Amino acid sequence: MSLFGSLAATGRGHLTDRAVSEPFLPLPTEICWRPETVLPRHPNGLQFEALDDDDNVLAARVVYSVGGGALMDAEGRAGGGPAVYPFASLQEVLAQCDRDGLSLWEIVGQCEGEAIWPFLADIWSTMQATIARGLDAEGKLPGDLNVPRKAASYHARAGSMAGYFGQTALLFSYALAVSEENASGRTIVTAPTCGACGVLPSVLFFLQQQSALSDEKVARALATAGLIGNLVKRNASISGAEVGCQGEVGTACAMAAAAAAQLLGGSSRQVEYAAEMGLEHHLGLTCDPIGGYVQIPCIERNAIAAVRAVDCAAYALLSDGRHIVSFDEVVKTMWETGRDLNSGYRETAAGGLAKIVRLQRDLK
Repeated sequence: MSLFGSLAATGRGHLTDRAVSEPFLPLPTEICWRPETVLPRHPNGLQFEALDDDDNVLAARVVYSVGGGALMDAEGRAGGGPAVYPFASLQEVLAQCDRDGLSLWEIVGQCEGEAIWPFLADIWSTMQATIARGLDAEGKLPGDLNVPRKAASYHARAGSMAGYFGQTALLFSYALAVSEENASGRTIVTAPTCGACGVLPSVLFFLQQQSALSDEKVARALATAGLIGNLVKRNASISGAEVGCQGEVGTACAMAAAAAAQLLGGSSRQVEYAAEMGLEHHLGLTCDPIGGYVQIPCIERNAIAAVRAVDCAAYALLSDGRHIVSFDEVVKTMWETGRDLNSGYRETAAGGLAKIVRLQRDLK
């Protein structure tokens, strides 16, 4: 098996070697790391080859990891079956909301069918379990950066802090819990990706605890968040290797801001405004994981984005929902910005913080 481009450059730190080899056990898997070679359709390319006992190639297949666990084949066809949503933009969704008197989550229910609700209930259950495990775990994270887990201590300290600082500390702790579980190779929900998995569940859990929200309301918020993420994925990218961290944490913040605005009673226009701000204020964010690990600055970014998502929701709810720049325009801007980023700032661990810290270590 050969890993190419960004997938090879950060593969060990992202535990990609485990992800691609463990499914084939007990059969042996040899991994070739080729970070200097980028395949034509995406920076995250991999080639599977089945060999006989004499190392002759029996079959081969090229696929691309395009974000959030989704795959694309060598011809550029995405996996996952036919498209569920007929909408090309959030403006189209909002137009139907206005025409039919529906909320965004109701549009999701119409498109997905009733099976979406038990599925989202399972997603929410998994998110809650991840937070619980992360808050209980202590020690350092895997790898040679020796990053200590902080979720448990942040959560403990939150109990002695009042008002805004206590609430912020709680939200931080939930986001850290999920992101630290991801860095440890434990079970998380891609939201929309592994590297940005802490933002949405922490915001939902925080708001549920603060406002005694039902699981049904949280599931509806998840539906709206998923709609936002799918539109970004359709019209831009959620892959840090393709557009930088703005596509991962930026999209996660937009999803969480939309969900929060809905849970706090916002209209569809206010929900759209919150999502727009969540992505807009991450434009240009680079993906520069130190050592290729999903630890620094990734974990902190999840915590900060969670707080920003709640702030975006609050800002939108203070307005009437009208604003100049639409969510769809910000998505287009993010895509163009990401394509303009130097490749070193797109999940190669070759630029930004990853480069500076590596050079400083080499000088010691």
